[in-house]
Amino acid sequence: MFPTCVFRRCLAPGLLLAAVLTLPAPASAISESGLRSALAAQMRHAGSAASVYVVRVDGDTPIYSLRADRPLIPASVNKLFTTSTALGLFGPSERIETTAVAKAPPDDNGVLRGNLYLKGGGDPTLTGRSIEQLADALVDAGLTRIAGNVLGDESFFDQLRGSTNTGGRRDSEVTGQLGALVTARGYAAHGWQKRPAAVAADALRRALEDRDVNVRAKHGGLGTAPEDATELAHISSAPMSTLIKLTNTPSDNYYAEMLLKLIGATHGSGGTTRAGAEVVQDELTDMDIKPTVVDGSGLSRSDRATTRMVVQLLLTMAGGEYGEPFLDSLAVTGRSGTVRYRMRTGAAAGRCHVKTGTLHDVSNLAGICSTKGGEQVAFAILMNAISPTTAHVLQDRMVTSIAGLSG
Repeated sequence: MFPTCVFRRCLAPGLLLAAVLTLPAPASAISESGLRSALAAQMRHAGSAASVYVVRVDGDTPIYSLRADRPLIPASVNKLFTTSTALGLFGPSERIETTAVAKAPPDDNGVLRGNLYLKGGGDPTLTGRSIEQLADALVDAGLTRIAGNVLGDESFFDQLRGSTNTGGRRDSEVTGQLGALVTARGYAAHGWQKRPAAVAADALRRALEDRDVNVRAKHGGLGTAPEDATELAHISSAPMSTLIKLTNTPSDNYYAEMLLKLIGATHGSGGTTRAGAEVVQDELTDMDIKPTVVDGSGLSRSDRATTRMVVQLLLTMAGGEYGEPFLDSLAVTGRSGTVRYRMRTGAAAGRCHVKTGTLHDVSNLAGICSTKGGEQVAFAILMNAISPTTAHVLQDRMVTSIAGLSG
């Protein structure tokens, strides 16, 4: 961890925070020149590994810019790249399907001569209750008996359960196991599920038996469905607009990594983190935005972005076809998600849609504010090599000043 330096002197985090807390609070309404002065005053306490870029949504000239082209660790601000790509590629109404398929449909008596395959599509919201709904759909379709087994097919994604930080091994920071067919994030009663796709398949088998469908095998297993398999029933996730909101508002690492693999599986070379990251970078390059994207969540310290890139993304999305669902996916200052307890009073309260990003020595904040003067202002603040506690004080003052812009 780097030391936090102020005016070229390194202070202990507690002393720095005390110094920051003595700074005057921003005025409730502020002119553009006053805003520049207020932002500069806060940034003097952020150290040299910090950057800010602030611009009106309908303007070209930045209101304030400092080190705007310096690549820094974005942490969970990286989720903006993942979710904007998912929204652009799939659209807000697209849903992720989990399907029950077989080599051939059941006969006239509802008997399936062979295995039933539960084919995962990468739905991060899949639960035991979802599996029960699929069982209901199969019974409604006339299924009465399975002369084989119920097998989980997770071939849509690779079988690496964790992030790039662990080389794909199970990762507690992801808060779940990655995979194309995973229920309850891959958690069991006392730890991780050992074979998530088999657990999901066995849940379906048990749900069918509870509905008087006889299954010859007594334990679900793993298998890959035939390419020409017939769909018997399916269940769907919430729409993509909801999935990106579930990702961005609470800053959910599991959802972000699952969406990245989905992007790779559907628009890249396969259901892998690397393939998804390549698609994200390609899509962003088309917007003339060129960050280094290693993962979907921002857990990797190898991710890099500049404040200018982040603001450019915000402006592009806000002015595009899916601007409303994208902005709605972000947390609202003082109201929801990761900023529920920040900026609860003052000019920024309820006025800014934002994305946070935090690692142990990284704290970032980016978004769009509706100012007191009736304008829309986009901003990105990336602070590396700093205590998040100290950074929050600086950022909250800065964003309160931005929201207080009077015109």
